[in-house]
Amino acid sequence: MAASGAGVLQLRSVEYARNHGVRIHCRSSFEDAPGTVVLAEGETMEQPLITAVTHSTSEARLTLVGVPNEPGAAASIFEALAHGNVNVDMIVQNEPVSAAGRAEISFTVAREDLRHAYAALQPLRGSLFEDLNTHAEMGKVSIVGAGMRSHPGVAAKVFAVLAEEGVNIDMISTSPIKISCVIARDRVPQAVRALHSAFELSGAGTVGEEEPVKARPAP
Repeated sequence: MAASGAGVLQLRSVEYARNHGVRIHCRSSFEDAPGTVVLAEGETMEQPLITAVTHSTSEARLTLVGVPNEPGAAASIFEALAHGNVNVDMIVQNEPVSAAGRAEISFTVAREDLRHAYAALQPLRGSLFEDLNTHAEMGKVSIVGAGMRSHPGVAAKVFAVLAEEGVNIDMISTSPIKISCVIARDRVPQAVRALHSAFELSGAGTVGEEEPVKARPAP
């Protein structure tokens, strides 16, 4: 949830806690409420199908056209981005469609990193790709829940809900506990509301860039 745009817990703090088995107790700075205790999956008895809908409206998408379909091409591209200190989120590579066997690679970065990503890739134009397209006004909506691993059809339901709302999906990323869709930035609120309703989450189940995280209440 922290990696998908929840914005409550700093991502690196969650990584340290996970790696070292440390419980996180998140409390408000403005009141004495008990807050939220974040536990490892194995410590919870129940695993709801969907825990939360998270979203981000600070995404940008880059598409490299005409990438050679050969070993090392993708490595060189993303090494250049790493040297430019650009963190890449979702990556999708299409199958080669041209007679020359060239493909397309699309990926997302934080909107604030778009200029640095563009500058890092420009020296590779002509050798590792033919053209570079950018889309700055992108967003991301994700559903998160450990329970989806044992429930088939969750992805189909997500895509059907967005289709009914007329929301076009540009990129998709999945894991055993998360499905993320990159969509137009101005359609994010509509997509969040539709998914929230479809999976019958409580009000705390919608987590955004400035909204509270939902986990197990502290005793």
